[in-house]
Amino acid sequence: MSATRPPDTAPVNAPRWRPAPLLQASVLVHGAALGAGLWQPGWWPWLASGVVANHLALVGASLWPRSQSLGSNWVRLPAEAAAHKAFAITIDDGPDPEVTPRVLDLLDELGAKASFFCIGHRAQAQPALCRAIVERGHRVENHGHGHSNAFSLFGPGRMRRDIAQAQAVLSDVTGQAPRFFRPTAGLRNPFLDPVLHTLGLQHASWTRRGFDTRSGDAAAVQRRLLQGFAAGDILLLHDGHSARSADGTPVLLQVLPRVMAEARRLGLQPVTLSHTLP
Repeated sequence: MSATRPPDTAPVNAPRWRPAPLLQASVLVHGAALGAGLWQPGWWPWLASGVVANHLALVGASLWPRSQSLGSNWVRLPAEAAAHKAFAITIDDGPDPEVTPRVLDLLDELGAKASFFCIGHRAQAQPALCRAIVERGHRVENHGHGHSNAFSLFGPGRMRRDIAQAQAVLSDVTGQAPRFFRPTAGLRNPFLDPVLHTLGLQHASWTRRGFDTRSGDAAAVQRRLLQGFAAGDILLLHDGHSARSADGTPVLLQVLPRVMAEARRLGLQPVTLSHTLP
């Protein structure tokens, strides 16, 4: 476990959590609707319409992984890192006993560093792989313990337990406490931001994704990742649940060399997300 702090508490000097503007507005809308409805019962149809509109806005923000409306969310690297021509390769859903070792070997060949968003229960089953990720200069980050498809429907208590369990497992296995969290499929709800604040974690999504769990067409995945590729981008790939090309090769193994070739052409350097933190 990291010696810096327990995995389930925020740093001592962490600033007080402040809700995002949409969350503040939601509280005001509900409070105003309740107060005005008691004072003027005839206004209820209009007040109810306002509450419904607010809920639709919350749902829309929850279903948009790159949304900033529900709290802090990295969709790009900080400006200073982008100014230094940095970008980030992030790899989700591992560790995978077949694919992850091949990814690590390939990253060594390419001279690239990556952030691996690992699933807690998979890390428990493959602790040596998680240690290898860190030993080879990469970072392990938090992708939840159960990786439930229903994660965005969890209440705050269940959400916190899932994230904290993964945080404890990954910290114990690697000796480093993850500093970033990414929910299943990037989907969340208004409870996530305060939960992450109490756990000392930063939410991170991506700039570009290849949909490499759905498509085994390396050229198509490459186009999605590299169209408009620039400094500061966060790229999303998968070692766990990776789609396979026609010859059975995990598609990210075909895509990573092409990403790095384009990065070299543009003068870009891959870094871990944690490398860009103060």
